[in-house]
Amino acid sequence: MTLSAGDPAPWFVVPTSQRPDYMFSTLAGRYVLLAFPGAGASAGATEASLRAAARSGILNDDHVTAFMVLPGQPEGLPPPSCVGLRIGLDAGNFVATAYRACSPASEMREATYTPHLLLLDPLLRVITPYGIDDLQKVLSTLTELPPPGRYQGAEAPAPVLLLPRVLEPELCQALIDAYEAAGGSPSGFMEQEMERTVGTMDANRKRRSDYLMREPQLCQALRHRIEQRLVPEIHKAFQFRVSRIERYLVACYDAADAGFFFQHRDNTTRLTAHRRFAVTINLNDNFIGGALRFPEFSDREYCPPAGGAVVFSCSLLHEALPVTQGRRYAALPFLHDRPAEAVRQANLSTMPPA
Repeated sequence: MTLSAGDPAPWFVVPTSQRPDYMFSTLAGRYVLLAFPGAGASAGATEASLRAAARSGILNDDHVTAFMVLPGQPEGLPPPSCVGLRIGLDAGNFVATAYRACSPASEMREATYTPHLLLLDPLLRVITPYGIDDLQKVLSTLTELPPPGRYQGAEAPAPVLLLPRVLEPELCQALIDAYEAAGGSPSGFMEQEMERTVGTMDANRKRRSDYLMREPQLCQALRHRIEQRLVPEIHKAFQFRVSRIERYLVACYDAADAGFFFQHRDNTTRLTAHRRFAVTINLNDNFIGGALRFPEFSDREYCPPAGGAVVFSCSLLHEALPVTQGRRYAALPFLHDRPAEAVRQANLSTMPPA
């Protein structure tokens, strides 16, 4: 049996023409038509239909996109992707098996493939399963879907904690002054490459400068406010006891280069898997743009006042929208607990040398 309406779609990583380790979970925030056509004529016909839908604009990267999973070998090259369509190779049929499109071989029988389609909502949950022969019918209905931000029938807030008055104005200014005195450095992001977690710089995905604070008094002051004013509210809202703070960092998104951070999750690599909650504490409010958005849920934007915080699970897909005027300064710690610290230490010890 294929997955049914309401089932979460398993996340997976496969090679595409864009990159060798494409993370399917990054497609959240829009409708996804997931296709398992198998091999041969069925695969060719499905690809032709999906490419035609992409050229016509039915499939795009804003409202509905498609992902086709093909059986393949690691040394094979996936067909080129395009706007609205990505194609991944599933060596060993591990993804197809997880989606019940493939029944593995055994001593009693050969592997069998069941071509089918799944229409997923922006949270990557199944709306409807279809047979592969229903593709044209499905494509004809995609334009009737409501906007992704209202797929639940109404705008749904993201499961975040929005809390004012975490830092007082004087401390906010002191953190900004520390950043300005030291100067920020261009900031990248972490990616997993086989067994290694590596830092990556890509101005098409992130434009931000960071300062990792070294002033003990400022670090202690920030830690005290988080423990005193934020940690109790996190426990109240999420039933989670924070006991570890990772990094004392002040970031700056500058309108001079349209500072932003593209859609991402904060715990998808070996060296970030321990992260439980992300915190954004705005240090000023004399800027335009720069709000946080959680596309899996809606288009609602979250921008706390100066000294206020947004707290959210590191598993949520989110983005920092471009700053269009001024500079946005923010303190950006991550929070976790003792069991997560054990995960961090274990991953550190197993990482191969750079």
